[in-house]
Amino acid sequence: MSRFLLIAIIANVVWINAATVFRYFLFVRPMLREAQSSLPDVAAMSLPVFLGWGGWILIPVLSVSLLSWFVMRQLGAGLVIALMSGTAVWAMIHASLWTAMHLMQLAPVALVTIVLPLTWIEMAVASLIVRWALARDDGDWAG
Repeated sequence: MSRFLLIAIIANVVWINAATVFRYFLFVRPMLREAQSSLPDVAAMSLPVFLGWGGWILIPVLSVSLLSWFVMRQLGAGLVIALMSGTAVWAMIHASLWTAMHLMQLAPVALVTIVLPLTWIEMAVASLIVRWALARDDGDWAG
């Protein structure tokens, strides 16, 4: 594995965790608690929930990092390709998740309209981090 791919993954772990915590505490948690007030402990933060989110965060981190890396190695590391890679991961993970949450009446439309653009920015920036790392890669896949 390229050390620059590893650097991109580590940087994306930090970036996506920070963005997720910001989004969760400022928007998701309060809006879900208001919308689902009849559910006890909705959007609770406990050790098992915290650990579960730690596992969940690996899905978008690895998805955006690896997909963007491979796409840009094949198609070029242009800005449009990078943003398309981030958008593809966003659509597969966040757009489908939050659309389903809304369709199941678990997330109000106000929350979805805030979360979707924020998660798109999150995935776009993550893909740009990969683009930055790829530009520094010497092509030595053995590391």
